[in-house]
Amino acid sequence: MIEEVVSVELPVHERLVVRKNRLTNEENGIDMPRISIVTGTHGDELDGQYICYEVIRRIEREKNKLKGIVDIYPDINPLGLDTGSRGIPMFDLDMNRVFPGDNNGAMAEYVAAGIIEDIIGSDLCIDIHSSNIFVNEMPQVRINDDTQEKLLPYAKMMNAQFVWIYSSITVLDATLAYSLNHLGVPTLVTEMGVGNRITPKYCRDIVDGIFNLMSHMGIWDDEPKEVNEPIISTEGEVTFLTAKESGIFVSAVDSMGRIGIGTHIGDIIEPIEGRIIQRIESPTDGIIFTLRENPVVHKGALIARVYGGR
Repeated sequence: MIEEVVSVELPVHERLVVRKNRLTNEENGIDMPRISIVTGTHGDELDGQYICYEVIRRIEREKNKLKGIVDIYPDINPLGLDTGSRGIPMFDLDMNRVFPGDNNGAMAEYVAAGIIEDIIGSDLCIDIHSSNIFVNEMPQVRINDDTQEKLLPYAKMMNAQFVWIYSSITVLDATLAYSLNHLGVPTLVTEMGVGNRITPKYCRDIVDGIFNLMSHMGIWDDEPKEVNEPIISTEGEVTFLTAKESGIFVSAVDSMGRIGIGTHIGDIIEPIEGRIIQRIESPTDGIIFTLRENPVVHKGALIARVYGGR
């Protein structure tokens, strides 16, 4: 059932409306486990749209297997999605920097507060993101080290290739995931793909993970799916490779995955002089899980993240 979560009046007789689709089997009563799937925080992150579609499609196909509540929020920044903007148009705001919001605040804060209030009570929330337009991300789950004990068992069920545990010091407290975790709703963040695109293979992998998770939670009455055994990484095991100078990045690897020390990852070139500014090689045996997608780079721009020993 499609329900309105929160709405705000806009100029010229328009309304901003955030909606959700609640999927439940009424025969199972009211005291049922509940999962919330949230995406569309940034308008240029589209993988979550396909994931929402596919989760709903599979549930509707075998509704008799549904033993809990699945709340799907496909678009919590509708103005951003409509315009293809990463933030909230007109306000130059990142939606993921205004949580937990304020019922008496400005428009973005009011919407954020309404979303938080609606999700409260879920047994688990999955916050789905794509990368930006600059880098491509291997399907991964990201969790803070202060929530590691609670969230890591869930993260391992998500069929991601990589789980990145990073320091809570680096996490902004105005994100949806941080706010929900501190309000008692365990929340995983998934990241995959690249901005303004949909990578169906990545999406289907995460959908399989969601159904595996729902089976373990008693929401979906089916055998748990076989999923990837993810690599578990802490922040100190990740090397960031950046551009030393501005130029054009040309990748030398076809895809992300395992890589050996010294492997040629790519070059930053200077077209007008016909020369290589920087040759980029892997500093370790490991796995590339982030790779530059947009060829135009400036000094300090992220080229790749490599997981591996130091």
